Amino acid sequence: MRKAIENSFEVRYSYTLHFTRHVFDVGNPLFSDLIGAYKPAGPVKLLFVLDSGIRAHHPDLKQKIQAYCQHFDNHLQFTSIIEVPGGETAKNDPLHAEKVLKEINDLGICRHSVVVAVGGGAVIDMAGYAASTAHRGVQMIRIPTTVLAQNDAAVGVKNGINYFGKKNFVGTFAVPLAIINDSHFLTTLDKRDWIAGMAEALKVALIKDPEFFELLEDHADRLRERDMGAMEELVFRCARLHMEHIGRGGDPFERGSARPLDFGHWAAHKLEQLTGYELRHGEAVALGMALDVHYSCHIGLISREEQDRILRLLHRLGFSEVLEAQNNISDEDLLAGIEEFREHLGGTLCITLPEGIGNKVEVDSIDRDLMKAAFKELFLQTAQNNTKG
Repeated sequence: MRKAIENSFEVRYSYTLHFTRHVFDVGNPLFSDLIGAYKPAGPVKLLFVLDSGIRAHHPDLKQKIQAYCQHFDNHLQFTSIIEVPGGETAKNDPLHAEKVLKEINDLGICRHSVVVAVGGGAVIDMAGYAASTAHRGVQMIRIPTTVLAQNDAAVGVKNGINYFGKKNFVGTFAVPLAIINDSHFLTTLDKRDWIAGMAEALKVALIKDPEFFELLEDHADRLRERDMGAMEELVFRCARLHMEHIGRGGDPFERGSARPLDFGHWAAHKLEQLTGYELRHGEAVALGMALDVHYSCHIGLISREEQDRILRLLHRLGFSEVLEAQNNISDEDLLAGIEEFREHLGGTLCITLPEGIGNKVEVDSIDRDLMKAAFKELFLQTAQNNTKG
């Protein structure tokens, strides 16, 4: 009998999140410099995946991308721009990922080339999944264009698409070459997407940073009214907290069951499914957090005053309509999301709940009767607030 052969190795990962405006203006060398630093010896083949939702507000973006590549042709070799639908549509239909893979094949995009995804979090998730599976990993640059993508969805190492009606059932972990947050894209977002993205900032503040929570309270009115200075601060603080957790939390590839950054998400994922993905992800997270905040109050993790303070901030940030519109969902249908989340975590339930403001606790079980009570209380309170308003 031969002895077992044991092997081990370590790989160090690093990537950078950059902040800029007008990334494809020829007067802005940031993107070209990043590609040049990646491969100084010659031009790098680039395949762009573009969120179709951007076209309405940036109709000349394709031309700008091509002109930028021509201007910096010592580093950049433009091949093509693929346009795909934005939102969860990009992740719900696997044909979009297949379209990206086909272009990678047809254009000879290799492991020394770069796929550049420009769009919301769903498009970046889908394009990242396609890139990371082609040739066992084509390099990726993410250029997120929504609040949610810039402060959360695009700053991590996860990629995926929805399958069998389940959120992110198919996916990969792949570290991007770089991420570029261009705040100019945020100026053209519609009101709904502007507000929805702030849910992830409130999430991370509630479980990690009480000072950030207070800043959100102080700036709530400015944020709701689209103050760019306040939004840029929110995006920076939120993205930094997410990246610190990924880099220093000890589990960047989620091998364990604890997922603090998924606070509010067990319900959010199910709410998206139950509404046929009519809900934006951030809207579903806002509802999921509100529900878990009520539940946390029921089991004594937070006080009634803290619960009301959190819900008041959700309303001030602009989530009132979302909270009021979803009262036709059955509690039994929603609670089915707990078992689906357990499966998503690998079989062991681990749900993050707030313990005060700025702290968290992990629980391995949910009292279904108390969660149903929290569900009813959430929508009752929302209806009462709406009547008073």
